[in-house]
Amino acid sequence: MDTSVPRQRDASDAVLVDMLTLEAPVGLALFGPDLRFRWVNAALVRLGENAEAVPLDPEALGSDALGSEVLDPEALDPEVPAVAAPAHPSACHGLLPSEAWPGPVAARAEAALRKVLDEDAPLTETGYPAVPASRDPAAPGEPPAEDVSGCASWYPVHDAAGQVLGIGLILLNVAGPSAEAAEAAAAAAAEIRRSEERYRSLVQGGAQVVWVAAADGSMKEDSPEWRWITGQSQEQYTGFGWLDAVHPEDRERVERDWRECVRTGKICDDRYRIRTKGGSYRHYDVRAVPIERDGKIAEWVGACTDVTSQREAEEMRGRLTEQLSAAALRTARLQQATSMLAEALTVEQVVEVITEVGRTAIGALRSAVVLLDGARLRVVNDDLRDAPDSAGGDLTLETPSVMTRAISTRRPVLVEDPEDLRRQFDGELVIDPERVALSDERSWVGLPLLAAGAPLGALRFSFARPRKITEEERVFLEALAGQCSLAVERAGLYEREHTTAETLQRSLLPDQLPTLPRLVLEATYRPVTKNMEIGGDWYDAFRLADQRLALALGDVMGKGLTAAAGMGRVRNALRALALTDPRPAAVLGGLDRLFAATEQEEQVTTVAYLVIDPETGDGVLGNAGHLPALVLQAGCAPRFDGVEAGTPLGWASPRKQHAFNLRPGSTAVFYSDGLVENRNRGLDAGLEELAAVAGRADEELLARPERFLEYLVERMLAGHEQDDDVTVLVMHVPADGPR
Repeated sequence: MDTSVPRQRDASDAVLVDMLTLEAPVGLALFGPDLRFRWVNAALVRLGENAEAVPLDPEALGSDALGSEVLDPEALDPEVPAVAAPAHPSACHGLLPSEAWPGPVAARAEAALRKVLDEDAPLTETGYPAVPASRDPAAPGEPPAEDVSGCASWYPVHDAAGQVLGIGLILLNVAGPSAEAAEAAAAAAAEIRRSEERYRSLVQGGAQVVWVAAADGSMKEDSPEWRWITGQSQEQYTGFGWLDAVHPEDRERVERDWRECVRTGKICDDRYRIRTKGGSYRHYDVRAVPIERDGKIAEWVGACTDVTSQREAEEMRGRLTEQLSAAALRTARLQQATSMLAEALTVEQVVEVITEVGRTAIGALRSAVVLLDGARLRVVNDDLRDAPDSAGGDLTLETPSVMTRAISTRRPVLVEDPEDLRRQFDGELVIDPERVALSDERSWVGLPLLAAGAPLGALRFSFARPRKITEEERVFLEALAGQCSLAVERAGLYEREHTTAETLQRSLLPDQLPTLPRLVLEATYRPVTKNMEIGGDWYDAFRLADQRLALALGDVMGKGLTAAAGMGRVRNALRALALTDPRPAAVLGGLDRLFAATEQEEQVTTVAYLVIDPETGDGVLGNAGHLPALVLQAGCAPRFDGVEAGTPLGWASPRKQHAFNLRPGSTAVFYSDGLVENRNRGLDAGLEELAAVAGRADEELLARPERFLEYLVERMLAGHEQDDDVTVLVMHVPADGPR
């Protein structure tokens, strides 16, 4: 309606306009700046009649779409009676909407009028009652269809100068949901909002980060959860900026794997660390799935789950398992050390066992043992003169070092690194930086070796990196040092006893055998090296007054000083008896009487005793429980002599003697049981093998007794562990010897 240029209209035009506007099926009205009706058609007059047909949306009434004049639907008093609708459009002129329409509709209309006046801009609203369809202004309007509501368009009306003259209103009917459908839609929308709120609360409470990425893998939507955790802004997060929050050690792998999943369309399963806004890192399990539309990936939906607590628990379980495994391993190592030390007889063997067990159990680089030798220290298995934890040079009790401090304090000395070494030995030990730099040792442990509270020495371990010894490791090392102390003390005692027994035994054996022109003698004594115990094997050869040769080989059962002393007594007694009456029966009978009077019953001793004429090769042989001599004669198979073995010395039995003869070119072999018997070979099998080995010797070998002796011992011991002393005496008559 143009009011800026007034013009004359004829009566027919006015009637025509009234007909078009007053009875139009739309609502038309003009309001003045005072919000009062200036003009209204019949449709809007009847609007009040159908105000209850379509319930007003409370949220629409309370929305800020109407500016600062926001209405509170609850503030509308339901007890206030509705205003009666005017009977004719002319009756509305000069009235406010609240004087012509029911309260809720009028309140909303007046709020819209104020907003248009304040902003000088059009406003469109929905949810008004529908325009009645009746043509008669005086007749009641027909109720609108249930799926029809009113849409109001408010707009400012200006004059030629641009000043607002009023506000126009056009109200159109639009298809829409019925009241019930609208109510159901509102309820569904409210339920959706509640579901979203619950889902978001669940996500936040479950330490999950939900995100959406574009088909190319870039982040296209904001993720408040991600930004809340990482502190990134939305601009920093979107695209591929989220990778900046991934741990630097994980980023390259994460980006590579994510781009590969985007390229292939595979589900992404990963785990990586994310930097929080506080600067720490937390572990997240990440899973993303592609969303397809029309056969193509449209986007990716993913979730990051915080598994830091789970990861820490796994790491804790791993550490505990590792510690338990290490403790079990060290316990097994201690048991192993106990078993191995039972077989270690020398100090060197003990140290080898202890240092090897210690190194493997705690991962040491090197180990060493020093023992007190009077006022000096003897390093058993390592050269410590250039060790960084000492002053250098030969180690003495006055030399500051980890080991000497352990000896002096009788307590473990634990040094974590070179700086700790300087701190602990400040003023005592000048640490040579060059020696430290050249060494690969960076941490040290010194443990005292104590026996009945007195120091024996010290045990030392060094490590290739700085090392803090745990309490459990310290207990293990102290237990190992205790085992080492006991074993070293026992080995020292054994070595002294062994040295004494060996010296005694070798002093009782002849320095050299008699040299005879027509008879060759060769002998060997090979003690067992496994347990280093001295046995009672012995041999002797000496000339009698009548120039005959007396030869004896015996075995005193047992080991150590007892066996060596018994062997000495038997040897000396045999010589004394032979000088009185050299006959084998007389000598063996005399030894029986000696044993019965002086020796213990359990001291079992065997002897083979021969008296032979070197010129003729004829002799007499007596045997007190010893193994038979092996005789090799040219042209004949090896045979064992038929002399009756008899009983060991001390057993009451008549002693006998038998004739014994060696022809030219013949050889007789006397031996102890260590040559033919061991754990894997019985005596009978050993005797058969001895005869077979000797039978394979040719005449040239037999003619050289020293070589034949070596051949016989090596062949018999080959493939067998020697577990007893071996004594062999070979007597050979050359082919041009006695006739």
